[in-house]
Amino acid sequence: MKRRDFIQKTAASSTLLGLGLSLSSFETVKSRHLTVLHTNDVHSYIDPFPVTHPKNPNMGGVSRRAALIESIRKENPNVLLLDAGDIFQGTPYFNYYGGELELKLMSMMNYDLATLGNHDFDNGIDGFYSQMHHANFDFVSANYNFENTILNGKVNPYKIIHKNGIKIGVFGLGIELEGLVDKKNYKETVYLNPIEIAQDMSRILKQEKKCDLVICLSHIGYQYKNDPDKICDVKLATLTKDIDLIIGGHTHTFLDKPTVLKNAEGKDVLVNQVGCYGINLGRIDFYFDNDTSLISKGKSIIV
Repeated sequence: MKRRDFIQKTAASSTLLGLGLSLSSFETVKSRHLTVLHTNDVHSYIDPFPVTHPKNPNMGGVSRRAALIESIRKENPNVLLLDAGDIFQGTPYFNYYGGELELKLMSMMNYDLATLGNHDFDNGIDGFYSQMHHANFDFVSANYNFENTILNGKVNPYKIIHKNGIKIGVFGLGIELEGLVDKKNYKETVYLNPIEIAQDMSRILKQEKKCDLVICLSHIGYQYKNDPDKICDVKLATLTKDIDLIIGGHTHTFLDKPTVLKNAEGKDVLVNQVGCYGINLGRIDFYFDNDTSLISKGKSIIV
């Protein structure tokens, strides 16, 4: 893929014109621009795919992602960089270093926050804990109760981040571990219903903490067409309220742009996921006026 194809801009003008508005409509409004970048299911893929790979030749790789993130930060310094889990497991880098390299590289790219995927338990909960000091960012998970584990107090349900006067609340959700992960690896971790937890978290962040934007970092999967009753991001969006954006993982779903769904109150929720192995970087732009009211949402660019 040519570099010029990667470095594209989400033009606010095209979004506003799509809404039937001109740029002159906002001449008297000083908007604040937040860019949300995100990854999921990178699975220890540090290097790009070889040029001979049948599906993804010369794609992905940490160095390329880091360069792209840096270029976007030069364009807009107000960037939030998030990961939706399954950082570990997939290449010999994990087998040899146990997650150290992945977390150090994410720290160098200045990730702000991540949640846990099921494969992040592959070296056990103690193995994950032993690598956490390599991360200069936090982990959030609201529906894993770690009270009786070594992660108690180390992984919080949510975090509030301030960017350019915008108050952003981010909480994490994880897939049910039973049947996916050996019990000895997650020990006394207790799985809680993600819909119920999401309703509680979004209420706290939006109504009590007065966050301008509420984001769910989800590793429960985008959708399960063969199991329509299974909890997924699509169900999460429609059954809850007060969530503005769901950044997903687990199902390795490649979306060209976010899915827009209506929540329990009929308001829009964006759901996005960018596949796997670090091939793509998700980008979503938000614009706020002086009162931090959301006035537009840019498109997601897969790069």
